[in-house]
Amino acid sequence: MPTNAAWRGVAVREVRAMVSLRSWRDPLLVAISLVALWQVLHELAGDVAVTAPAPTLAHLWEMIGQARFLPHLRETGLAFLQALAIACGGGVLIGLVLGGHKLSGEVAEPILVGLYSIPKITLYPVILLLFGLGMPAKVAFGALHGIIPVVLFTMNAVRNVNRTYLRAGRAMRLTPLQTGWHILVPATLPEIFSGLRIGFSLTLLGTMLGELFASQRGLGFLLMTAIDLHDVKTILAIAVLISTFAIIANAALLAIDKRLHRGAAPEGAGKP
Repeated sequence: MPTNAAWRGVAVREVRAMVSLRSWRDPLLVAISLVALWQVLHELAGDVAVTAPAPTLAHLWEMIGQARFLPHLRETGLAFLQALAIACGGGVLIGLVLGGHKLSGEVAEPILVGLYSIPKITLYPVILLLFGLGMPAKVAFGALHGIIPVVLFTMNAVRNVNRTYLRAGRAMRLTPLQTGWHILVPATLPEIFSGLRIGFSLTLLGTMLGELFASQRGLGFLLMTAIDLHDVKTILAIAVLISTFAIIANAALLAIDKRLHRGAAPEGAGKP
């Protein structure tokens, strides 16, 4: 006869299988619904406004196989990665400094919130004057979109560190390095990662906007060229490519974010 431990093991495996199936089922149903809606819009509007899903995906596959498409994809990817590195690295560093110094954080927070509320597109002429056309302007515009949320999340994460943990570290005579690694990193990582996830999405948005308005290469440049030529199939193909990348990346980051928050201590526990 199976023991209680064996039954519990079987039950745990079944629950995990159900959760895994559910995690795949919901995105799959959403994707099928979007494709069905896309097909309905095509039937209503015709090829002049919306091409059908199958021809669009076939055109996207054909575009990816063309040698002239790869430099544009590489340009966008390189600009995005540079902007993301600046937004995440700079945002975390600034957030740590502002969160660790109370007065600086209180002064900077309303300024950052005010800057975040400004439509960034109004600052694009200034970006062009400072950096000119090309890669630097796209990188700067992408980083400008993503850095402020990362700063705010990091600053609040440092502010909200449970003081009981810090007192325990002092009682155990931990060095500053040990305190940072064993206390501050685990306590702040979930919220900082949430900021990085939002910064990722906004940096991608800023990079694409930079390519749309003033660029000679990149997916945004191809998209604007297709709009000028009213090439609906290319417009939708590029939109599908960018959307697919954004959805997959955000789903992966969201899964990591949820896992980090599940392992975090209950909010508000032990606060003085």
